[in-house]
Amino acid sequence: MSKGILEQNNNEIVLFETEDKEVRLDVAVDGENVWLNRQQMAELFGRDVKTIGKHINNALKEELDNSTVAKFATVQLEGDREVERSIEHYSLDMIISVGYRVKSSRGVEFRRWAKSY
Repeated sequence: MSKGILEQNNNEIVLFETEDKEVRLDVAVDGENVWLNRQQMAELFGRDVKTIGKHINNALKEELDNSTVAKFATVQLEGDREVERSIEHYSLDMIISVGYRVKSSRGVEFRRWAKSY
């Protein structure tokens, strides 16, 4: 997939919940791939967004290419107006890579869930 902008409303949204029920994420599904943004990965792995960003940048330098990144157009309310923003989301390959880098057992749980979906 190219780094173009995808309309989030054209993608299916599926709920992922950890077995301990501590993390619940709305996961974007586009065809056969799942996508999370940095904030969602931070929540999944129990790390801050800055740490997740560092690992994403390292993965892009060392092993993965830009096909693991896509921008999803989302609309959000800011005050009394709707604003469209493009937010980078990352494919399962990137999510797995970051999960290994932060040594998260939740990464294994998410991978199993995503592969079974």
